[in-house]
Amino acid sequence: MQPVNLFDLATQQAKWLSVRQTTVASNVANINTPGYKALEVEPFENVLNGSRVALQSTNPNHLQFGATNASFAVGSTEDPAVLPSENTVKMEDELANAGEVRRAFELNTAIVKAFHRMLMNTSRG
Repeated sequence: MQPVNLFDLATQQAKWLSVRQTTVASNVANINTPGYKALEVEPFENVLNGSRVALQSTNPNHLQFGATNASFAVGSTEDPAVLPSENTVKMEDELANAGEVRRAFELNTAIVKAFHRMLMNTSRG
């Protein structure tokens, strides 16, 4: 078992949150696009479990986003509630997801700041 480096873990979570934020923004930007399927990023717990993480393409015509190259799986949601335009994006869900991402970024930053402060106090003696 390897020791857990908090800074590496926080960096990995920040990258995952960036991918999730890009996915939420993409969903909101395409809310009026006919036939657009809402995207979702695999949970961070799967990344921590050491599972193989890779991009999943549901259609070869989909655009590839820069932030999704961070090796986190992004796929469409399996939501049965499809609008008449065949669009599966729900603004309420995307706003809730955006709030979750913001809170997770704030928590990540607070933990890193506290750990850094403890590290600095320890090194000062």
